[in-house]
Amino acid sequence: MTQTQKILVTGATGTVGRQVVAELLARGHAVRALTRDAAKAVFPDGVEVVEGDLTDPGSLAPALEGITGLHLITFGGADLTPLETGPRILELARSAGVSRITVLHGGGPSPLEDAVRGDDGVSWTVLMPVEFMANALEWADGIQAAGEVREPFVARLSAMVHEGDIGAVAAVALTEEGHAGQEYVITGPEVLTVGDKVAAVAAAAGREIALVELTEEQAVAQWRAAFLPEDVIGFLLEAYGNTPEVGRTVSGTVEKVTGRPARTFAQWAGEHADVFRKQA
Repeated sequence: MTQTQKILVTGATGTVGRQVVAELLARGHAVRALTRDAAKAVFPDGVEVVEGDLTDPGSLAPALEGITGLHLITFGGADLTPLETGPRILELARSAGVSRITVLHGGGPSPLEDAVRGDDGVSWTVLMPVEFMANALEWADGIQAAGEVREPFVARLSAMVHEGDIGAVAAVALTEEGHAGQEYVITGPEVLTVGDKVAAVAAAAGREIALVELTEEQAVAQWRAAFLPEDVIGFLLEAYGNTPEVGRTVSGTVEKVTGRPARTFAQWAGEHADVFRKQA
């Protein structure tokens, strides 16, 4: 049985961070969650909540006391600015005796990830998930209001991953041997079109849902109406219109690392069915 360890999770209130926390708890480890505002953070019983800010490495020193593993994100602050503080964070982590670090890849090059990869003082693992299943929550309002999903490039393929499986891979890499220096592409167990995903949500929610295919121009207008930044819109056009092979290829990482199969989108849809049902 794996020895109990104490892990500091940064980005702990995020989609993936919450799953890292939950998986570590389920495996019997002690968890310390870092947040910029502890008064607003809600975590399961047993989680130690501490305040700190990755943009201010000095604030991390108390949070790192007694920590054996550290989960990092690559951005900080409300504006999601790429962190430039990687070298100092690593210096503090080494001084505190941290032996393992996981980094959630942010979709492109980042100074913090580069700093971690170049550090020989700790065992690091980079987590590279493809499209999150949780992204489908963006459909909830349209499904509730009009019973439809409006998307461009509906034939695009995705090996989208359950966010809980990202957390599971992180938890193993943070607490067990054999994952140092690894770059894990994390996917689900199947490749789906947008239509496949809509059908799974409809089955889980027990209702009919129409799929309306948007032109590229209509999609851009919809995203601008939702106040998405232009760089994000550009990223979505490229990712959806020309999905790279890595995003539409099953990797098998979840089963390899955790010993159990990756969860399907149908499972995810079942877990979130109430979000897509008609409101009384």
